[in-house]
Amino acid sequence: MIRLPQGLLPEAARQGLEGYQQSIDALPDYAERVAQAKKRFSSLNKIGNQTFDHVKATLTQMCSGARRCAYCEDSAADEVEHIRPKTLYPEVVFAWMNYLYACGPCNGRKNDHFAVFDGGSKALTKVARARSAPVTPPAPGRPVFIDPRVEEPMDFLELDLRDTFFFRPKAPPGTEEYVRAEYTIGTLQLNQRELLPQARRAAYWDYMAHLSGYLRAKSQGLPQEHLDMLAGQVRTRQHPSVWLEMKRQHEKLPDLLLLFAQVPEALGW
Repeated sequence: MIRLPQGLLPEAARQGLEGYQQSIDALPDYAERVAQAKKRFSSLNKIGNQTFDHVKATLTQMCSGARRCAYCEDSAADEVEHIRPKTLYPEVVFAWMNYLYACGPCNGRKNDHFAVFDGGSKALTKVARARSAPVTPPAPGRPVFIDPRVEEPMDFLELDLRDTFFFRPKAPPGTEEYVRAEYTIGTLQLNQRELLPQARRAAYWDYMAHLSGYLRAKSQGLPQEHLDMLAGQVRTRQHPSVWLEMKRQHEKLPDLLLLFAQVPEALGW
Protein backbone atom coordinates (compact mmCIF):
# COMPACT_ATOMS: atom_id res chain seq x y z
CA MET A 1 0.00 0.00 0.00
CA ILE A 2 1.14 3.49 -0.82
CA ARG A 3 -0.62 6.82 -0.59
CA LEU A 4 -2.81 7.35 -3.64
CA PRO A 5 -2.38 10.41 -5.85
CA GLN A 6 -5.23 12.86 -5.52
CA GLY A 7 -7.18 12.41 -8.73
CA LEU A 8 -9.27 15.37 -9.82
CA LEU A 9 -12.93 14.40 -10.07
CA PRO A 10 -14.87 16.38 -12.71
CA GLU A 11 -17.05 19.10 -11.20
CA ALA A 12 -20.28 17.55 -12.47
CA ALA A 13 -19.41 14.25 -10.80
CA ARG A 14 -18.45 16.00 -7.57
CA GLN A 15 -21.78 17.79 -7.51
CA GLY A 16 -23.55 14.53 -8.29
CA LEU A 17 -21.99 12.82 -5.28
CA GLU A 18 -22.84 15.78 -3.07
CA GLY A 19 -26.47 15.60 -4.15
CA TYR A 20 -26.63 11.87 -3.43
CA GLN A 21 -25.08 12.44 -0.01
CA GLN A 22 -27.50 15.22 0.86
CA SER A 23 -30.43 12.89 0.21
CA ILE A 24 -29.00 10.46 2.79
CA ASP A 25 -28.11 13.15 5.32
CA ALA A 26 -31.65 14.53 5.16
CA LEU A 27 -33.12 11.33 6.62
CA PRO A 28 -33.91 11.82 10.33
CA ASP A 29 -33.09 8.33 11.62
CA TYR A 30 -29.62 6.70 11.70
CA ALA A 31 -30.92 3.21 10.95
CA GLU A 32 -32.84 4.54 7.96
CA ARG A 33 -29.74 6.39 6.74
CA VAL A 34 -27.79 3.11 6.89
CA ALA A 35 -30.48 1.21 5.00
CA GLN A 36 -30.83 3.89 2.33
CA ALA A 37 -27.05 4.32 2.00
CA LYS A 38 -26.69 0.66 1.05
CA LYS A 39 -29.70 0.72 -1.24
CA ARG A 40 -28.85 3.98 -2.99
CA PHE A 41 -25.19 3.13 -3.52
CA SER A 42 -26.09 -0.24 -5.01
CA SER A 43 -28.63 1.33 -7.38
CA LEU A 44 -26.38 4.20 -8.50
CA ASN A 45 -23.00 2.44 -8.76
CA LYS A 46 -23.71 1.06 -12.21
CA ILE A 47 -22.32 1.44 -15.71
CA GLY A 48 -24.16 4.27 -17.42
CA ASN A 49 -24.52 6.43 -14.34
CA GLN A 50 -22.40 9.40 -15.44
CA THR A 51 -21.35 10.32 -11.91
CA PHE A 52 -20.01 6.86 -11.14
CA ASP A 53 -18.56 6.44 -14.63
CA HIS A 54 -16.44 9.50 -13.81
CA VAL A 55 -15.67 8.18 -10.31
CA LYS A 56 -14.38 4.89 -11.71
CA ALA A 57 -12.41 6.58 -14.49
CA THR A 58 -10.70 8.87 -11.99
CA LEU A 59 -10.00 6.05 -9.55
CA THR A 60 -8.49 4.08 -12.45
CA GLN A 61 -6.07 6.94 -13.13
CA MET A 62 -5.04 6.86 -9.47
CA CYS A 63 -4.20 3.13 -9.54
CA SER A 64 -0.68 1.80 -10.04
CA GLY A 65 0.19 -0.27 -13.09
CA ALA A 66 -2.70 -1.72 -15.06
CA ARG A 67 -5.45 -0.64 -12.62
CA ARG A 68 -4.02 -2.50 -9.66
CA CYS A 69 -5.87 -2.75 -6.35
CA ALA A 70 -5.00 0.09 -3.96
CA TYR A 71 -4.69 -2.39 -1.08
CA CYS A 72 -2.80 -5.47 -2.35
CA GLU A 73 -1.33 -3.79 -5.50
CA ASP A 74 -1.58 -7.14 -7.30
CA SER A 75 -5.07 -7.96 -8.55
CA ALA A 76 -7.14 -5.94 -10.99
CA ALA A 77 -9.26 -3.31 -9.22
CA ASP A 78 -12.92 -3.58 -10.16
CA GLU A 79 -14.89 -2.51 -7.08
CA VAL A 80 -15.44 0.95 -5.57
CA GLU A 81 -14.40 0.43 -1.96
CA HIS A 82 -15.54 2.50 1.02
CA ILE A 83 -12.63 3.04 3.38
CA ARG A 84 -15.15 3.85 6.12
CA PRO A 85 -17.86 1.21 5.63
CA LYS A 86 -21.18 2.56 4.42
CA THR A 87 -23.06 0.30 6.86
CA LEU A 88 -21.37 2.11 9.76
CA TYR A 89 -20.83 5.61 8.38
CA PRO A 90 -23.71 6.53 6.05
CA GLU A 91 -22.58 10.15 6.28
CA VAL A 92 -19.69 9.32 3.90
CA VAL A 93 -21.35 6.77 1.61
CA PHE A 94 -21.03 9.23 -1.29
CA ALA A 95 -17.91 11.08 -0.10
CA TRP A 96 -15.27 11.17 -2.85
CA MET A 97 -12.42 10.99 -0.33
CA ASN A 98 -13.89 7.78 1.10
CA TYR A 99 -13.43 5.89 -2.19
CA LEU A 100 -10.64 3.86 -3.69
CA TYR A 101 -10.49 1.11 -6.30
CA ALA A 102 -9.98 -2.38 -4.83
CA CYS A 103 -10.07 -5.95 -6.05
CA GLY A 104 -12.86 -8.29 -4.97
CA PRO A 105 -10.68 -10.37 -2.61
CA CYS A 106 -9.46 -7.29 -0.71
CA ASN A 107 -12.87 -5.66 -0.64
CA GLY A 108 -14.44 -8.88 0.59
CA ARG A 109 -11.87 -9.32 3.34
CA LYS A 110 -12.18 -5.76 4.57
CA ASN A 111 -15.96 -5.77 4.19
CA ASP A 112 -17.41 -3.90 7.20
CA HIS A 113 -14.34 -4.43 9.40
CA PHE A 114 -13.33 -1.20 11.04
CA ALA A 115 -11.90 -0.16 14.39
CA VAL A 116 -11.25 3.02 16.33
CA PHE A 117 -9.13 4.12 19.24
CA ASP A 118 -11.84 4.81 21.79
CA GLY A 119 -11.58 8.28 23.31
CA GLY A 120 -8.09 9.42 24.18
CA SER A 121 -6.76 5.91 24.84
CA LYS A 122 -4.81 3.53 22.64
CA ALA A 123 -7.40 0.80 23.22
CA LEU A 124 -8.60 -0.68 19.94
CA THR A 125 -12.38 -0.97 19.66
CA LYS A 126 -13.81 -2.95 16.75
CA VAL A 127 -17.00 -1.31 15.56
CA ALA A 128 -18.28 -3.76 12.94
CA ARG A 129 -21.93 -4.53 13.67
CA ALA A 130 -23.09 -8.10 14.16
CA ARG A 131 -25.85 -9.16 11.78
CA SER A 132 -28.51 -9.30 14.51
CA ALA A 133 -27.31 -6.25 16.47
CA PRO A 134 -29.34 -3.04 16.69
CA VAL A 135 -28.46 -0.51 14.00
CA THR A 136 -26.87 2.19 16.15
CA PRO A 137 -23.95 4.52 15.44
CA PRO A 138 -20.45 3.08 16.02
CA ALA A 139 -18.38 4.14 19.00
CA PRO A 140 -16.57 7.42 18.34
CA GLY A 141 -12.80 7.51 18.09
CA ARG A 142 -9.80 7.85 15.84
CA PRO A 143 -9.69 5.37 12.92
CA VAL A 144 -7.23 2.48 13.28
CA PHE A 145 -7.29 1.34 9.64
CA ILE A 146 -4.70 3.21 7.57
CA ASP A 147 -6.34 5.44 4.95
CA PRO A 148 -4.24 5.60 1.74
CA ARG A 149 -6.28 8.52 0.45
CA VAL A 150 -4.91 10.86 3.14
CA GLU A 151 -1.99 8.96 4.72
CA GLU A 152 1.23 7.36 3.49
CA PRO A 153 0.83 3.70 4.53
CA MET A 154 4.57 3.11 4.21
CA ASP A 155 5.08 5.53 7.11
CA PHE A 156 3.50 2.75 9.17
CA LEU A 157 4.69 -0.33 7.27
CA GLU A 158 7.97 -1.81 6.20
CA LEU A 159 8.61 -4.67 3.83
CA ASP A 160 11.05 -7.51 4.42
CA LEU A 161 13.16 -7.49 1.25
CA ARG A 162 15.67 -10.06 2.53
CA ASP A 163 13.49 -13.11 3.05
CA THR A 164 9.71 -13.29 3.48
CA PHE A 165 8.51 -10.20 1.59
CA PHE A 166 5.98 -9.79 4.39
CA PHE A 167 4.72 -6.42 5.54
CA ARG A 168 5.35 -5.67 9.20
CA PRO A 169 4.79 -2.67 11.48
CA LYS A 170 7.53 -0.08 11.23
CA ALA A 171 7.01 1.30 14.74
CA PRO A 172 7.87 -0.61 17.93
CA PRO A 173 5.21 -2.67 19.77
CA GLY A 174 3.08 -0.73 22.20
CA THR A 175 2.77 2.34 19.99
CA GLU A 176 -0.39 3.50 18.27
CA GLU A 177 1.44 3.31 14.93
CA TYR A 178 2.27 -0.35 15.55
CA VAL A 179 -1.37 -1.18 16.33
CA ARG A 180 -2.57 0.60 13.18
CA ALA A 181 -0.08 -1.23 10.99
CA GLU A 182 -0.84 -4.62 12.51
CA TYR A 183 -4.60 -4.10 12.22
CA THR A 184 -4.40 -3.00 8.58
CA ILE A 185 -2.11 -5.87 7.56
CA GLY A 186 -4.30 -8.39 9.35
CA THR A 187 -7.62 -7.04 8.09
CA LEU A 188 -6.51 -7.20 4.46
CA GLN A 189 -4.50 -10.41 5.00
CA LEU A 190 -1.57 -8.91 3.11
CA ASN A 191 0.77 -11.63 4.38
CA GLN A 192 -1.60 -14.57 4.86
CA ARG A 193 -2.49 -14.81 1.17
CA GLU A 194 0.50 -16.77 -0.12
CA LEU A 195 0.37 -15.31 -3.62
CA LEU A 196 0.95 -11.74 -2.37
CA PRO A 197 4.43 -12.21 -0.84
CA GLN A 198 5.32 -14.27 -3.93
CA ALA A 199 4.15 -11.45 -6.18
CA ARG A 200 6.10 -8.86 -4.17
CA ARG A 201 9.24 -11.00 -4.49
CA ALA A 202 8.72 -11.22 -8.26
CA ALA A 203 8.16 -7.46 -8.38
CA TYR A 204 11.47 -6.91 -6.57
CA TRP A 205 13.41 -8.80 -9.24
CA ASP A 206 11.37 -7.12 -11.96
CA TYR A 207 12.36 -3.70 -10.61
CA MET A 208 15.98 -4.87 -10.37
CA ALA A 209 15.89 -5.98 -14.02
CA HIS A 210 14.41 -2.69 -15.17
CA LEU A 211 16.94 -0.70 -13.18
CA SER A 212 19.78 -2.78 -14.64
CA GLY A 213 18.38 -2.19 -18.12
CA TYR A 214 18.32 1.53 -17.46
CA LEU A 215 21.96 1.36 -16.32
CA ARG A 216 22.99 -0.46 -19.51
CA ALA A 217 21.20 2.09 -21.67
CA LYS A 218 22.82 4.93 -19.75
CA SER A 219 26.28 3.32 -20.09
CA GLN A 220 25.76 2.99 -23.84
CA GLY A 221 25.04 6.70 -24.10
CA LEU A 222 21.50 6.29 -25.38
CA PRO A 223 19.44 9.50 -25.75
CA GLN A 224 17.81 11.06 -22.71
CA GLU A 225 14.43 10.51 -24.31
CA HIS A 226 15.04 6.76 -24.22
CA LEU A 227 16.23 6.91 -20.61
CA ASP A 228 13.13 8.88 -19.63
CA MET A 229 10.98 6.21 -21.25
CA LEU A 230 12.70 3.49 -19.21
CA ALA A 231 12.33 5.52 -16.03
CA GLY A 232 8.64 5.97 -16.76
CA GLN A 233 8.22 2.21 -17.05
CA VAL A 234 9.58 1.80 -13.52
CA ARG A 235 7.22 4.44 -12.14
CA THR A 236 4.11 2.77 -13.55
CA ARG A 237 4.64 -0.86 -12.55
CA GLN A 238 2.53 -2.75 -10.03
CA HIS A 239 3.58 -3.25 -6.41
CA PRO A 240 4.90 0.31 -6.03
CA SER A 241 5.39 -0.32 -2.30
CA VAL A 242 8.23 -2.68 -3.28
CA TRP A 243 9.92 0.08 -5.27
CA LEU A 244 9.46 2.58 -2.44
CA GLU A 245 11.00 0.13 0.01
CA MET A 246 13.90 -0.65 -2.34
CA LYS A 247 14.79 3.05 -2.32
CA ARG A 248 14.29 3.31 1.42
CA GLN A 249 16.45 0.26 2.21
CA HIS A 250 19.03 0.58 -0.54
CA GLU A 251 21.89 1.39 1.83
CA LYS A 252 21.24 -1.79 3.85
CA LEU A 253 21.27 -4.26 0.95
CA PRO A 254 24.55 -4.67 -1.00
CA ASP A 255 22.96 -5.36 -4.40
CA LEU A 256 20.76 -2.30 -4.11
CA LEU A 257 23.54 -0.12 -2.76
CA LEU A 258 25.73 -0.92 -5.78
CA LEU A 259 22.97 -0.42 -8.31
CA PHE A 260 21.66 2.86 -6.91
CA ALA A 261 25.22 4.17 -6.59
CA GLN A 262 25.47 3.91 -10.39
CA VAL A 263 22.03 5.41 -11.06
CA PRO A 264 21.41 7.76 -8.11
CA GLU A 265 18.77 9.60 -10.09
CA ALA A 266 16.52 6.57 -9.64
CA LEU A 267 16.12 7.47 -5.98
CA GLY A 268 13.93 10.34 -7.15
CA TRP A 269 11.62 8.18 -9.25
